Amino acid sequence: MTTGAERAMTEEGRLHLPAMSGRQSLREQVAQALRDALVAAEMRPGVVYSAPVLAAQFGVSATPVREAMLDLAKEGLVEAVRNKGFRVTELSERELDELTEIRALLEVPTVARLADASRAEEFEALRPVALEIVAAAESGDLLAYVNADLRFHVDLLRLAGNAHLVEIARDLRYRARLYGLKGLSERGTLVNSAREHLDILDALVRGDGEAARRVIEHHIRHVRGIWADRPE
Repeated sequence: MTTGAERAMTEEGRLHLPAMSGRQSLREQVAQALRDALVAAEMRPGVVYSAPVLAAQFGVSATPVREAMLDLAKEGLVEAVRNKGFRVTELSERELDELTEIRALLEVPTVARLADASRAEEFEALRPVALEIVAAAESGDLLAYVNADLRFHVDLLRLAGNAHLVEIARDLRYRARLYGLKGLSERGTLVNSAREHLDILDALVRGDGEAARRVIEHHIRHVRGIWADRPE
């Protein structure tokens, strides 16, 4: 018997998914699009997602979608449901707290150490991405917001020159679930969170490490609230 959760995908309508381009393999493109949808909470825990139905939305065959979902299963983001599809894994409050703690341990000192006025040009190169985040928040495009937000934080951490740290940070963000993102957008307050990225850059450009530390700490606490749909 089909459960209400399993029917929800078709009953609630189509997911908001990006169009495919030609720069990556279909499998890679679909996997990245699904990661973004997971982080933006377009895909919800408890719902079983069918590869053929998702493939129809992407306009591709079911094979690359199924392969992409298997990749996500290996990453612990979804779990296979025999003969039905894939279910998004659910994160507990404790797991969200642990992810937040790890993110703070990695990002706060790293970003604070980056502050150096002589590197202003490198920081300014990230401003267009920060403005993309603000524009996406203003327009309510949650997938664009998540995509730009990921690029901003990954590219900022990349300036520290530690590739392993970047990969860990990227994995942490894929495991996040921004359940409160839609609510913030609907209330018109997502822009406030988006503008924090500009504040981070402003502190780094000034070479003010303490200000950068305060802003990134506040930002991570803010995001923890969004994960649980309780924005601070």
